Amino acid sequence: MTETGAGDAIVVGDIRKSYGDLHAVDGVSFAVGHGEFFGILGPNGAGKTTTLEIIEGLREPDSGSVRLLGHNPFPRDTALLPRIGVQLQASAFFDKLTAREQLETFAALYGVGAERARETLELVGLADKADTREDKLSGGQRQRLSIACALVHDPDIVFLDEPTAALDPQARRNLWDVLRAIRARGKTIVYTTHYLDEAEILCDRVAIMDQGRILAMDTPAALVRGLDAPTRIILERGSLPAEAAAALPGADEVTEDEQSLTISSRTPAPLLAALAERGTLDGLQVRTATLEDVFLQLTGREYRA
Repeated sequence: MTETGAGDAIVVGDIRKSYGDLHAVDGVSFAVGHGEFFGILGPNGAGKTTTLEIIEGLREPDSGSVRLLGHNPFPRDTALLPRIGVQLQASAFFDKLTAREQLETFAALYGVGAERARETLELVGLADKADTREDKLSGGQRQRLSIACALVHDPDIVFLDEPTAALDPQARRNLWDVLRAIRARGKTIVYTTHYLDEAEILCDRVAIMDQGRILAMDTPAALVRGLDAPTRIILERGSLPAEAAAALPGADEVTEDEQSLTISSRTPAPLLAALAERGTLDGLQVRTATLEDVFLQLTGREYRA
């Protein structure tokens, strides 16, 4: 069981959910503190969405327990609904309404005034699209509107299920700014993604899931440090003979392909100094381990997006 404390907004204890022979969630435990940005990572089919839906009260676990702001979320607790915001993978909007009308409608359902709807449009960067119909918005704009609907009643906890899925790189990074703005308002954020790079940038802690189980959980930096992977220094092919590279101080392994020469090292400082003395720093790239490397180490197979 994950160690928990008084500051926990969410406490999940050994939850399980099966569909026939498929163990979608197979003994998951963790806690999320108030104001924390917590990521649940993994490939499609890892159990991320089912875990999130159990915490939100949309599904009942076969066994185990969930405490959400001190309450059991299932069966649906109406006292909890104003305190949580949920953005699902597939968002449904009201037909033929503008972005502002969509948000004002959601706000009215929570007894929130139109001014709060306008503030939320500003927060997600859609003020200039307020009078645009939802079906005329781009994919990234629709995702931001979906997040706005989850935020309009100013919830304490926001659940986001793959909010950047299927977006182009620019739209993804625009949404990162929205997520940072939400975090800056002191909200607790729990989100799922299979984009490990963005989780490494955004999250305070992450849980890496596969086959319904948590394989590892910690801060992104701690998970990467725990991997103890070598630094890879990449040079343009021909800038240095492989034999000379292997003889440099700190060089542990040298590989070469048609475009580049890669030197792996666990002591990169003397290696970089030696390369600088040789004048071979032009075009050099230095790559350290990432969360994706952690995932590959844990699962022993290619990461499945």
